[in-house]
Amino acid sequence: MTQIGLGPTKKPRRVSVGDMRITLLDGGELWLDGGAMFGIIPKPLWSKKVEADDANRIPLSMTCFLLESGGKRVLVETGSGTIGKYDEKERDIFRFADYWIEDSLHAVGVEPASIDFVILTHLHFDHAGGGTKPDGKGNYVPTFPNARYVVQRGEWEDAVSGHAVMTGTYREENLAPLERAGVLSLVSGDAEIVPGVSVTPLPGHTRWQQGVKFESADRRAILPADLMPTSAHVGLRYNMAYDLLPHENMTNKGRLLQESVEKEVTLLLGQDPFNTSWNVRRRDRDRFTLESAPVERDH
Repeated sequence: MTQIGLGPTKKPRRVSVGDMRITLLDGGELWLDGGAMFGIIPKPLWSKKVEADDANRIPLSMTCFLLESGGKRVLVETGSGTIGKYDEKERDIFRFADYWIEDSLHAVGVEPASIDFVILTHLHFDHAGGGTKPDGKGNYVPTFPNARYVVQRGEWEDAVSGHAVMTGTYREENLAPLERAGVLSLVSGDAEIVPGVSVTPLPGHTRWQQGVKFESADRRAILPADLMPTSAHVGLRYNMAYDLLPHENMTNKGRLLQESVEKEVTLLLGQDPFNTSWNVRRRDRDRFTLESAPVERDH
């Protein structure tokens, strides 16, 4: 089986955005159907970019991003959560790893209770699942009890009302515990969370998905989440069958890529199984390529 990511490690990878250092934590792994991951693109084309297993699934990481700014500790994304959340059929379908974000945090000496903000790009289980955990009494509770969970208000309302093509990806055990605990911070549109870290709507995959911007004095990066989950999705039409608004996703991805070239913005692709940090280069008017950007590794 293909190794995805580093797993929980004392020597994680890091990305520098100017003087901002972001630690890349392994939130787990999963495998999804390659055809669904590339929508209208036929397999003879997408298989040149990524290899599928015998069940036609491709590997995906669930990278989470940890940083400190303004005296606050911020975690972006939480992965799918503990494997105990999923039944045997789901484990077989998705090939989950047996570790989750809490394991990776403990490996670098960070306690979940020390997190001040958790930013979720959207509320699908592979991004929000690590935000809650079992309490040992048959209930689920926030994994990060002292954090404010930052989500777009429209995304939250769509999730709890079942406004989705795949209603099963918005799971009650990932949502209700946050509402009961009163830890939600619902935002509408652009919002700064801490100095140098802000969110911005990037609709397409869901109606209210948000990207996360990281900015220092002279450098910028953005996590576009499932607007462009991996480097294999750089083509404007290389979008997922899971996308709720496919044309809007394609249009917004084109704008993102163009702006990344013009303003030298680094892309952080959290589900790419082999690399997270990328620089964008233009091939012609509406075609782009990616080049690996530096990623540091603790020694």
